[in-house]
Amino acid sequence: MTAKLEPNVMTKVSSWLTGDYDIDTKQSIQQLIDEGNDTELTDAFYKDLEFGTGGLRGLIGIGSNRMNRYTVGTATQGLANYLNKAFPNEEKKVAIAYDSRIKSDEFARIIADIFSANGISVYLFEALRPTPELSFAIRLLGCKSGVVVTASHNPKEYNGYKAYWDDGSQVVAPHDSNIIDEVNAIKSIDEVKFDGDNSRITKIGAEVDEKYINHILSLSISKGALERQKNLKIVYTPLHGTGVTLVPALLSKMGFEAVTVIEEQAEPKGNGQFPTVVYPNPEESEAMSKAVAKAREIDADLVLGTDPDADRVGIAVKNHHGEIQLLNGNQTASVLIYYLLNAWKDAGKLTGTQFVCKTIVTTDLIDKMAAAYDVNCYNTLTGFKYIAQVIREKEGVEQFIGGGEESYGYLIGDAVRDKDAIASCAMIAELSAYAKDKGLSLFDMLMEIYKQFGFYYEGLISLTKKGKSGADEIQQMMADFRANPPKTLAGSPVVRMDDYKALTTTDFTSGTTSQIPSGEMGIETSNVLQFFTEDGTKFTCRPSGTEPKIKFYVGVRAPLEKNEDFDDVYAALKDKVKAIGEELGLK
Repeated sequence: MTAKLEPNVMTKVSSWLTGDYDIDTKQSIQQLIDEGNDTELTDAFYKDLEFGTGGLRGLIGIGSNRMNRYTVGTATQGLANYLNKAFPNEEKKVAIAYDSRIKSDEFARIIADIFSANGISVYLFEALRPTPELSFAIRLLGCKSGVVVTASHNPKEYNGYKAYWDDGSQVVAPHDSNIIDEVNAIKSIDEVKFDGDNSRITKIGAEVDEKYINHILSLSISKGALERQKNLKIVYTPLHGTGVTLVPALLSKMGFEAVTVIEEQAEPKGNGQFPTVVYPNPEESEAMSKAVAKAREIDADLVLGTDPDADRVGIAVKNHHGEIQLLNGNQTASVLIYYLLNAWKDAGKLTGTQFVCKTIVTTDLIDKMAAAYDVNCYNTLTGFKYIAQVIREKEGVEQFIGGGEESYGYLIGDAVRDKDAIASCAMIAELSAYAKDKGLSLFDMLMEIYKQFGFYYEGLISLTKKGKSGADEIQQMMADFRANPPKTLAGSPVVRMDDYKALTTTDFTSGTTSQIPSGEMGIETSNVLQFFTEDGTKFTCRPSGTEPKIKFYVGVRAPLEKNEDFDDVYAALKDKVKAIGEELGLK
């Protein structure tokens, strides 16, 4: 073995070469050694995959830092051990779903086998299904836990493993760290029970689909508008993912008669290659380009696009110039929450005990709207599991209306405890019909929001830093911002810094520091920094929990007096975000 490898990497490589791993895996490792490919060996073995904001996620391949039958198996054995300890004298059931990615079906079967071999009953979806349906199924079937095999919107080379708890939310403290402890306690692959018990595995499918779709239909608010606007032109793309299993049928059941599905992106198989897109992410304009082109061709009112596991949705609408324009996640969340707040108000259902929820990097426009309706708005760390935590903590005390995050994830109602692109597609289509019924486009509605509450604009600067060296560079960047906070942003003094790693708030005007409450309401220690300026600008630094990236969120705002000023105000806000990125050297 090459002597250039770090000792911990050499130890792990040796254990895989001598342990009870299959011959193909060992041959692949030996080939890397023979080639002297130290970089690949280091990246594959320098650490173990860990649960982040999205669970277990990584490149598919050999090694402890890759997604393969052994890392998936070890994670599942650790989760099974924890379930057996957490519920020692209870029947234990889990639900398992998977998406269209490479090896997703294979990993799902391995997970089912391991749970069953540990005496846990399994509900395994018979074919690929959306992530939010897995969350719904956990609650429906009385499961203690669940797993969905997906890497969400990551590139095709990735896969992942999201673990859920008995309320249908992704695992949070203390369960997440306890599961990790159980996984780390497994010292040999021989401890993983790969030989399944088929008598404990039950296939599920259409019966859960029906109940899930009926639940979403029950969320409908403007049935009259739906009937009158049944010819609303909608273009939908599932981006080769699981959304195709439910979204077209759901829109049909809602009464929409002019839905066009992008057929070349409707086939979810293709061996997980996502052949028509570079990156299967509705946040990317390239991924939405075929749907947008079709919308222009047929003069559509609305474009919807879901990611591979259908928990995120991107949209495009006609803007004030009559052109099809993509909306960002903050804009979509804003119109969605605005519609829900108005609908609840019109129905006389706002009693002072309702709330909405969002993440700390999502637009503050939602906070301002909620306050105007006397509705609480709670802010959590990034990750929908924290929004689910707030829903759980407020259950029976306050009623959840809806929530969202800037990264294209939204939730309506509390039957699902994760972001839900299926229900979001339905509600976005409905609010588009509602707006059109009043002679407005969805974009017109957005401009009305800006005129009433202020024009909030958020820009995202995302830097990719791959491998161990990239991870080290990201940590150094965060350390530098902590040690040397910016004094001004775009000429406005920085007046406050929130450090979620230290859980402190520093007021630079008074020179005082106070603690950020933690342990509940979706707040815990996290490597996140936020800076606030005198003029209302918000700047956030956050390493991604699921990708080799560091993200910088810049939020700015200005008044919008009339529709005719939209383009000028928009350009000025974009220039301000760009200037902040340049002055901080973010490139």
